[in-house]
Amino acid sequence: MGVLTLLLFVANLFVGSVDIPVSEVWSVLTGEADAVRPSWQFIVLEARLPQALTALLCGAALAAGGLMLQTVFRNPLAGPSILGIDSGASLGVALVMLLSGGSLMAGKMALGGFLAVTVAAFVGAMVVMGLLLFFSTLLRSDIMLLIVGIMIGYVGSSVISLLNFFSTAEGVHSYMVWGMGSFGGVSMGQMPWFALLVLVGLMASLLMAKPLNALLLGYHYAGNLGVNVRRTRLYLLLTTGVLSAATTAFCGPVSFLGLAVPHMARLLLRKADHRLLMPLSLLTGSTVALLCNLICTLPGDKGAIPLSAVTPLLGVPVILYVLLHGRK
Repeated sequence: MGVLTLLLFVANLFVGSVDIPVSEVWSVLTGEADAVRPSWQFIVLEARLPQALTALLCGAALAAGGLMLQTVFRNPLAGPSILGIDSGASLGVALVMLLSGGSLMAGKMALGGFLAVTVAAFVGAMVVMGLLLFFSTLLRSDIMLLIVGIMIGYVGSSVISLLNFFSTAEGVHSYMVWGMGSFGGVSMGQMPWFALLVLVGLMASLLMAKPLNALLLGYHYAGNLGVNVRRTRLYLLLTTGVLSAATTAFCGPVSFLGLAVPHMARLLLRKADHRLLMPLSLLTGSTVALLCNLICTLPGDKGAIPLSAVTPLLGVPVILYVLLHGRK
């Protein structure tokens, strides 16, 4: 899987909507770009490279968040999109873009543009995760908790629809473009902030392997093994919130990756040990995200396909297979 991830990363650098010779791309990447067209140099360094890095990190982040949610809620259909976390982050972004004109005010402090969107997405994702955690203490049924998550998502979508109705045409257009999802929204200047947020979340996810293994056996058994279940839940809430907020703020809503990729990793590994399952899920998420990004560039000069139109084509068959296999 690591080799496949590397090959797809390289393919994302050499293949795109603009036909650039392989030798010229190699010259740009190795720093020998003096004889290369400035436009080609800009495309490789400022478009393809950050897009490939974003897909690499975003796929791993969504896979980690989905795996942790499926384990802690003991539900194979749990994920950032299904449980309404993406809707919460989207609602936060909608409030900034459609209601406040792209800025946030906190006393004398004002946040605008990219930073405002990031903060709003993080707060929205954390609010929804907090609600889910609260309802998880009241509801013992995983199905009921799943229904609550879906209802939260519907409420968020309703508020977003109202904001769209009363907003300006400019604001609606900006939000619609953001809502289509894209790995091309992170520039090289923004990449350090995005990478820092995601890498912190991924490191925290890898450190949760042993507690997640204990949670597989049930909360009471995990408590007997010395796992502080309440603290672990809070840790998972914060980690998943950071990963979901970062990916949604920078890339827009990316559906089905967080839901389907952990199942792909389980089918490949045939084990539930998170010490192996978590790293494999990260690699599988990066691989699938890079593949989706490559598919989005297939139309060539006709433009790029929206990311939200590609990810369900890969994610839905996996979920259907898991559901049908579970019935057997």
